[in-house]
Amino acid sequence: MEPGSVENLCVVYRSRDFLVVNKHWDVRIDSKAWWETLTLQKQLQHRFPELADPDTCYGFRFCHQLDFSTSGALCVALNKAAAGSAYKCFKDRKVTKAYLALVRGHVQESRMTISYAIGKNSTEGRTHTMCIEGTQGCENPKPSLTELMVLEHGLYAGDPVSKVLLQPLTGRTHQLRVHCSALGHPIVGDQTYGQASSQEDQPFRMMLHAFYLRIPTCTECVEACTPDPFVPTLDACWSPHTLVQPLDKLVQVLRAATDPDPTEGGPRPCSPSTPLPAPGRPPPTPAKLPETEAQRASCLKWLSEWTLEPDN
Repeated sequence: MEPGSVENLCVVYRSRDFLVVNKHWDVRIDSKAWWETLTLQKQLQHRFPELADPDTCYGFRFCHQLDFSTSGALCVALNKAAAGSAYKCFKDRKVTKAYLALVRGHVQESRMTISYAIGKNSTEGRTHTMCIEGTQGCENPKPSLTELMVLEHGLYAGDPVSKVLLQPLTGRTHQLRVHCSALGHPIVGDQTYGQASSQEDQPFRMMLHAFYLRIPTCTECVEACTPDPFVPTLDACWSPHTLVQPLDKLVQVLRAATDPDPTEGGPRPCSPSTPLPAPGRPPPTPAKLPETEAQRASCLKWLSEWTLEPDN
């Protein structure tokens, strides 16, 4: 995947109501700042000027967020009704997301659940970052769950690293980056939660990629799987030497999961409340967390920003 430019937007899914794009690393989704010469919003405006909606703040309704440094699948709703149906899937925890990452060191367990609670860091100089419960200055930590599956062991620029598949079962800010760092296996190239910046000079990007996305709305199932960017042919610094689990088998499990009838309740296989089943084991029964007032307020704010149009 080449560095981003206004012209080289990659679309991996398109329907009447939705687009899924493969966002470049080090590209913001949107910005009003004059110095931001490249954003995903500007790429979309260049490629699909006829789809821009002047009644929205940025011209497009982004259904979720990806960090500036993270690449991969990002869904865009093309009208108010579609944005509302996507919002409901996120609110009801029906969305399936899986990420690829290169992390420092060789992770010994082939599969694990990371359950550190995550809160805001109030320490001076770190106020825009997150931290795990028990860290000095950690405010309002909330339960957070991530499934980690090791795919390969190898070397990156001569240092031991592991290629992993990460499935967030909750949606905290910087959750995957914080959880990997808390394990002692920070994401390669993460200058916020990783090793000393002098040791992270070599990677040309943060090695975190939104690989798979499924949003089962009431009218269509939006599903997209983006190309794996962490292969030696694309980055000669990455040299895998031990296969732990094949990625294609895990993708088959993700794609084979059956989405529920949107009018009914019940288990939601491979959704944010249900992790990928381990080989030979049935998926666990999901535990639905009650929605807090803060979460409800956040959802309503999201809905007002992305799905409602002005009175006129």
